[in-house]
Amino acid sequence: MRWEPFFAGPLIVISSASWGNIYFSSEQAQQAVFPGGKFELVSLALTKEQRDALRTRSGVYEPFQENRVWAVAGKGFFVIDQVVGKHETITFAVGLNLDGSVKQVEIMEYRESYGYEVRDAAWRKQFVGKTVASPVKLNNDIVNITGATLSCKHVTDGVRRVLAVYDTVLKSTANAQR
Repeated sequence: MRWEPFFAGPLIVISSASWGNIYFSSEQAQQAVFPGGKFELVSLALTKEQRDALRTRSGVYEPFQENRVWAVAGKGFFVIDQVVGKHETITFAVGLNLDGSVKQVEIMEYRESYGYEVRDAAWRKQFVGKTVASPVKLNNDIVNITGATLSCKHVTDGVRRVLAVYDTVLKSTANAQR
């Protein structure tokens, strides 16, 4: 008897990374937050002291990516940032008005298998109008979602960091736009 290999069809491999969802590209998120806006990349070069201050003010230890900030002509700023949920990164966008208040928050990519409720519009709406003077703290002025506590906490910390970026380096640019 001779052995012959049997191949029934394509092999499908499912990894733990298959839970991740991409909801917006950068361009799509920009248009969702500032429809019809004219976006110009802002060249940031944070000093070590500024990076340390952002870490202290926000509690976010992942490095801030300085190449993901855009000025929106006459409207404000669009910032993409990332935080770690429980195990995986969450990519989100924050639109800031010229006065530094939050216009809108969008979740762009969510890779965890649970806690995705941070995408709910009602939860994200809690950030609208917040400024660097606001606490922006979970269970203080931002309500937690049961079962998504770490995602809620880390996105909240991330929004607080974006507000600190505005206060630290973007405020002077905003004054020039007015």
